[in-house]
Amino acid sequence: MCYTQLTISYIESLMPTSERQKQLMRQYCFECDCHLCQDHEKDAEKLAGEESAWKEVKDAVNEVRYPKSKEEWEQVLARCQSLLSGDTGRLPDTNIYKLKMLDCAMDACINLEAWEQALCYGNRTLGPYRLYYPGFHPLRAVQLMRVGKLQYSQDMFPQALETLKEAYNIMKVTHGTDHRLMQTLMDLKEQCEAIMKIQ
Repeated sequence: MCYTQLTISYIESLMPTSERQKQLMRQYCFECDCHLCQDHEKDAEKLAGEESAWKEVKDAVNEVRYPKSKEEWEQVLARCQSLLSGDTGRLPDTNIYKLKMLDCAMDACINLEAWEQALCYGNRTLGPYRLYYPGFHPLRAVQLMRVGKLQYSQDMFPQALETLKEAYNIMKVTHGTDHRLMQTLMDLKEQCEAIMKIQ
């Protein structure tokens, strides 16, 4: 019988190795030697682009607190848009701080019901999510589901169905078929399939 080792990440794996190691030592009193922590080339990828640009984006991301009003979400979105338009060519979407900024802009658009704009930001996150959360990763499944819902809201049913199927294939492993989120995903996927049958 062949066994596969299962592992979990104690902390957010998107952080650079040095930051992850410090947090693991501070919180859990151990030094991690997993594959990700040994692969220092990943850090170069995570911090790709001009250092001054990603440091500015990092500071802005760290300043964002969860907004409670429409006005606060509008301020967050304006800040995100300003930084994202200002870094043209200076930071790839795979830079972890730019990725967090794209996620933040997507959240702001969703809360402001700017669905089309939210989808634009969401689509840009899918490549980096695939890179940083490969295989059966729950965060990738949830992001795919969010983008699929946005595609559905924009009547992009073939694209939505493909995205939701991809989310489903991951989520059935990571969450199990009885999970509430999985039930929501299956309902949305079935609605999409039903609409496509009558079109």
